[in-house]
Amino acid sequence: MIPRVADVVPQRMLGALRHRNYRLFLTGQIISTAGTWMQSVAMPWLALELTHSALLVGLVLAAQFTPVLVGGPLGGVVADRYRKRNVLLITQSLFTVPSFVLFAVSYSGHAQYWMVIVAAFVTGTINMIDVPARQAFVIEMVGRQDLMNAIALNSSVFNASAVIGPAIAGLVIAAVGVPICFLANSISYLAAIVALLLMRDLPGVVHHSDQLPFVKRIAEGASYARREPVVGMLLIAVAVFSLFAMNRLTLIPLFADQVLHVGAHGFGFLLAAMGLGALVGALTLAFFPDLGADPRRQLWMAMIWVAALLEFSVSRVFVLSMAALLVAGYCQISFVATANNRIQTLTPDRLRGRVMSLYAQALIGVGPLGSTQAGALAQWLGAPWAMAIGAVVAGAVLAGIAILRPEVFAPMNRPNSDAALSPGAGSAGDQPAS
Repeated sequence: MIPRVADVVPQRMLGALRHRNYRLFLTGQIISTAGTWMQSVAMPWLALELTHSALLVGLVLAAQFTPVLVGGPLGGVVADRYRKRNVLLITQSLFTVPSFVLFAVSYSGHAQYWMVIVAAFVTGTINMIDVPARQAFVIEMVGRQDLMNAIALNSSVFNASAVIGPAIAGLVIAAVGVPICFLANSISYLAAIVALLLMRDLPGVVHHSDQLPFVKRIAEGASYARREPVVGMLLIAVAVFSLFAMNRLTLIPLFADQVLHVGAHGFGFLLAAMGLGALVGALTLAFFPDLGADPRRQLWMAMIWVAALLEFSVSRVFVLSMAALLVAGYCQISFVATANNRIQTLTPDRLRGRVMSLYAQALIGVGPLGSTQAGALAQWLGAPWAMAIGAVVAGAVLAGIAILRPEVFAPMNRPNSDAALSPGAGSAGDQPAS
């Protein structure tokens, strides 16, 4: 079995920022992620302007995330076969194309709904390759010792951008319209591209020159996840929570409108509360990264997350609902970031891209399925019951994992191993590049 490196590597406060390559990467991500969030607001808004149909707006989201669900393992094979920086240079460059096309057609007044769908699908297809490579690239920049800190900083950027990006997009759309949001996103990728080009002295991994058929190479990653019980169970837990407990954009608007009666203004505050909680959770892990390697804390965070969602489902007081979402956001990012860290540090380098493609499927790819089930339950039983049922299902699965596979959330062992303390220490079978 692969050594549990995650259990023996000490963490350093903000240790990821000691690495020049990661500082470049983070700077590029700060800019490009803000642009991505601007487009995430502009794309459905443009679809709504063109169709005035909530269903057709929802199909844009489905078109964007279905490629990750269906073709995620392909991205994992690419990430494991080629140098990840080269893969990211290609994907980040390609991202500029659909954004710029949407800018051109919307600015010229020739935008049609099918163009938005195609742009969403193309973006999702690029994401299918980009996400596994980007997730697996982090450890090459910072090593295992600072991986948790890097994941937490990435999450901090994502959640801060989730607050700032949409706010900027709203102001831009109100002032000059949606086209500028697409242009801003297209330009923002240049920062990520420049950051990648400026990196140097990146470690690499010698890729095995086996001639396995493509399907068998995909199966190799899935086979490892099945053999390694912690990795497999964490992937299942993340997928279940993504399906049943992460449907904020589907259910919270219904709470704001039909349950709490606070309108669009209140909806914004509810999302901001959850985003603030997630940001605080990510910063907590950034400053205290050892917390992100503790399986027991991960279990408690998940259970508190479930309790917070249940509290939100029964609350009819706006302030209490905001408080519940604040706690839910904190626990959600704590659980997901810890899962990311543990999965990556348990996975050998030669398989990391393929395993992280499974993680992307679990966290992102199942999103449209989760939105569909949440919307159907809300239509049938109402938003409070949909939220409560989802939370109960997620909590029940997690409790089942904790009872049937106790090693997943068992206390860590920390033997004193010099090899494990090395920032670039690898798992058995990993070889440094020449």
